[in-house]
Amino acid sequence: MLIQDPKIENPILHLVGDTADEMGLECYVIGGWVRDLILHRPSNDIDIVTIGRGIELAEVVAKHLGKHAHLSVFRTYGTAQVKWHDIELEFVGARRESYQHDSRNPIVEDGTLEEDQNRRDFTINAMAICLNKGRYGELLDPFDGMYDLQDCTIRTPLDPDITFSDDPLRMMRAIRFATQLGFFLEPETFDAIARNKERINIITRERIVDELNKIMLSRRPSEGWKLLDKTGLLPLIFPELAALKGIETKDGRGHKDVFLHTLQVLDNVAHNSDNLWLRWAALLHDIGKPKSKAWDEQSGWTFRNHNYLGAKMIPHIFKKMKMPQNEKMDYIVKMVDLHMRPINLIEDTVTDSAVRRLLFEAGDDIDDLMLLCDADITSRNAEKVERFHKNYELVRQKMVELEERDRIRNFQPPVRGEEIMQLLHLEPCSLVGQLKQSIKDAILDGIIPNEYEAAKKYLLEQAAKMNL
Repeated sequence: MLIQDPKIENPILHLVGDTADEMGLECYVIGGWVRDLILHRPSNDIDIVTIGRGIELAEVVAKHLGKHAHLSVFRTYGTAQVKWHDIELEFVGARRESYQHDSRNPIVEDGTLEEDQNRRDFTINAMAICLNKGRYGELLDPFDGMYDLQDCTIRTPLDPDITFSDDPLRMMRAIRFATQLGFFLEPETFDAIARNKERINIITRERIVDELNKIMLSRRPSEGWKLLDKTGLLPLIFPELAALKGIETKDGRGHKDVFLHTLQVLDNVAHNSDNLWLRWAALLHDIGKPKSKAWDEQSGWTFRNHNYLGAKMIPHIFKKMKMPQNEKMDYIVKMVDLHMRPINLIEDTVTDSAVRRLLFEAGDDIDDLMLLCDADITSRNAEKVERFHKNYELVRQKMVELEERDRIRNFQPPVRGEEIMQLLHLEPCSLVGQLKQSIKDAILDGIIPNEYEAAKKYLLEQAAKMNL
């Protein structure tokens, strides 16, 4: 079968094919680029497989491309990469692989194209297109990947039990591709993941998180988390999230399934934002609920301070998952900690003081926080949802008014600690911090404006009361 698509006529592919002809090599584009070509998805990562001498082909192609080409050679792995503008070409010789039970790192030997296709994870990633001039554009599809693309199916080329046992990361990749593409896991492939789920324990956390991030950036990330749950992988890779599942009933009163609620919030955020870390905040916003769940005879099920408990859990989760221990984590801690504050504002009278304090604590992340809180409204009661959204709009309007007037976001008290010591003839001590905090509180509570002269006057008045 010949592929008829303008993208296959890309000059760089012809250059690779012509160079392979000059060197007497069989040459194919294989894997994800072929899949995305057929699905009409954009892709600039092109995998090239040759029957032998993949690194040599890369070196000659880079030379032909000239000074704008950047060549990287990884002789240990028998691969090479050529970056040219926004295109990345990965070159490798065809290979066959075998595995040992305690490692996903294969024993690699030179092989045929057929053996190379056999080692691919899924049928939709095993298709190859010949680049040699005499057969240019010919599709080699030994496992009916085209049919699986049309049928929206993720299926392994060979026995899925062997595929997943050999390289357990492929279980995560199966779920990731199903989520990204909106495909289904073929039943035997699904069952094999469930049978081999314990093998995921030999995979590093970094590789698992890499796949999770790709799931999180999908159009509907909830689908990936549901598959992780249904296959039994979820409690193995993320027990804190699995703990959200289920409904407990007492005296005929139950609570919502926090896991399903969380996934709805995640999808709501994903619909409005591509921010990976805001999506993670959505996934983790109620992570403290299992620890805070309690029964109250008057109120029923309660989750008091779950935001605080959840925020305290984030550093431990990030450390265990080998996720970044930096401002990304701090951002999620803040989102989880503050996500109940806007809800409390709309339930009570919206005071200027409360809004100022929220603006101050959220800082530049206030818009993300409000987006998360909007997404957190998942009630089936349409009237309640509409009322909450309207109340949020009132809070937003109040934020805009106060920010324009008081410049609260990320503010520091107009009178600094050094000046307090100078004005009041104080040495460095805790009293200086208390006075500085009193100025900050007075501004946030609307007692004085966020201005230097007003703050200085207030400081002197407080000092007089303290006989300083």
